[in-house]
Amino acid sequence: MATADTAPADPSSPPTPQHNTTLIGSVQRAIRLLEAVAAHEYGAPAKQLARETGLALPTTYHLLRTLVHEDYLRREKGLFFLGEAAERLSSSGAEQKRRSTVIDALARWRDSIGVPVYYAIYREGEIEIMCVSDTPGNPAVEEWADFRETGHAHAIGQCLLSQLDENIRRDHLDRYPVQSITPYTVPDSRTLLQRLERTNRMEPVTECQEYALGTVCAAIPITVGDTAGTMAISLPSHQADRLLPAVRQLRNEMGRAIGSLAISISI
Repeated sequence: MATADTAPADPSSPPTPQHNTTLIGSVQRAIRLLEAVAAHEYGAPAKQLARETGLALPTTYHLLRTLVHEDYLRREKGLFFLGEAAERLSSSGAEQKRRSTVIDALARWRDSIGVPVYYAIYREGEIEIMCVSDTPGNPAVEEWADFRETGHAHAIGQCLLSQLDENIRRDHLDRYPVQSITPYTVPDSRTLLQRLERTNRMEPVTECQEYALGTVCAAIPITVGDTAGTMAISLPSHQADRLLPAVRQLRNEMGRAIGSLAISISI
């Protein structure tokens, strides 16, 4: 029974935080071991890891066996190394960081230039739109026809195709033939190939209403290693006079961030 000084507990209220919050000690010890192993590029034996973590040797052996069983560690000739599961975690984190770098850059350029900004790459025979940054006031082009199948018709696709060697380019067009998207679309593959051959690999690629009526686009080529990539922008066709100044501004912005961008475009 509750007294006058003690209110009954409300079962719906969250538990009161305690200063001595219960932690899972075995998890803490396993994390310390993982951190210790990660600090040794060429591996470390159990006794050394026990000393470095301050753990009892039997506890260390028990945790190491568990971590090896779960693939977070691997053992070779008495030395412990990070296993595939731990490396997958590390790789995933690094990939997320690289992706975040690109997303943040696109958002900055979108706001400073006042246009939608696109990032795309050519990977394993396909055009992949990796990221688009736009606003309600400056919306991106609606993908009314599959971007992968209509690379001949938009600046992103033309820019990526222009960076490929002739065999890969022809293979792409065999799989995704040139077709009429709008009255302004390039009429056939021969005309497209001639246009691509004349394209300067360092210059932006522009198109006017070839993919979407009422829209103009420009794409800047990016090549790092074997990856063909592009940053692109779009504008309503009645603002076509803004296209070249905007793409020049984007190229300048990219130039200032090329170090971090080059590392990140392989996401």
